[in-house]
Amino acid sequence: MTTHFFRRAALSIGQLVAAIAFGGLFHSLGIPAGWLSGAIVGTIVWGVILPSGMAEEARLPQPLIEGAMILAGVVMGAGITPAALATIGAYPLSLLALLLAVVCVTLTCSLFLIRVYGWRRDDAMLASLPGALTAVLAVAVERKANLAPIAIVQSFRLLVLVALLPFPVSLTSDGDPRALVGAGEQIAGPGAFALMVTAGLVVGLIFRRLGVAAPLLLGATLASALLHVTEIAPGVVPPEIATAAFVVIGVFIGERFTTLERRSFLPLFGAAFGVFAIGLVISAGFALATVLLVGVGAGEALVAFAPGGLEAMIVLALVLGVDPLYVGVHHTVRFIGIGMALPVLFRRDSPP
Repeated sequence: MTTHFFRRAALSIGQLVAAIAFGGLFHSLGIPAGWLSGAIVGTIVWGVILPSGMAEEARLPQPLIEGAMILAGVVMGAGITPAALATIGAYPLSLLALLLAVVCVTLTCSLFLIRVYGWRRDDAMLASLPGALTAVLAVAVERKANLAPIAIVQSFRLLVLVALLPFPVSLTSDGDPRALVGAGEQIAGPGAFALMVTAGLVVGLIFRRLGVAAPLLLGATLASALLHVTEIAPGVVPPEIATAAFVVIGVFIGERFTTLERRSFLPLFGAAFGVFAIGLVISAGFALATVLLVGVGAGEALVAFAPGGLEAMIVLALVLGVDPLYVGVHHTVRFIGIGMALPVLFRRDSPP
């Protein structure tokens, strides 16, 4: 028992060191969102180095990941400014465009998998839904769908999005890609920082009890936003602490890929890349239309419409310095919408 504990600890520490090393390298090279994307790459490299089957043991402890989610939510809440709140009037039309994008991505990618690769309807639909991976896999288990290909296609899309999306988004910003989130802003004092984290944890646990998606992240966001709007707890999370949280979240994202069965990936590369490319083109098209019709920023629209996971896209928005409220609302609505659609699309009496 003791030997197993120390082995798991050593593997987790090694994975974290690899994530920090690659994150630091990417950051020093000026790669947009370098700490986040570098941590993902470092995690994948560590998983490849490990013998097959040991990547599962290298997973970071759940409390560490949950703490990082709370810190990311606190950072996001501090970024919800009056200027951001003033743009809410543009959300309805933008959310309608997002709904159409999700429908088009799902149907087109499903048709691609069915016609080109001969997938079953259930498998193709579950692999094509953009986001809500946890809910998708839960339905896949219930429907006795082919779980491994669905997880591989979904995970590949998320990883490539996080790796590539920062480059076009950074072109829309004049910011320094090496600048840490919160750098140059008023840093919260110890009391204010403790209050934000504690309030975020409490609201996050309430959200978890209510079954809200990404409860700790969104709960901490709400708590932090209220504390900042009321000026009860002014200031931002120290940039070094925020960056450490993003590295941990990068490891969490990378772990989704390292724990997949390696032998299953290469035969599915064509399907995974095709779904990614189709989803990206359609989503980018709707994002561009929204920029022209609604007047939101190009960076905000690209991240908000990207067919990726809720937590990953919100954190990416924070790291890239785009409006976290706009991105967060869109990805939350996407998650809820997919969650509500799944029982309808996959009724118990419907054919697979």
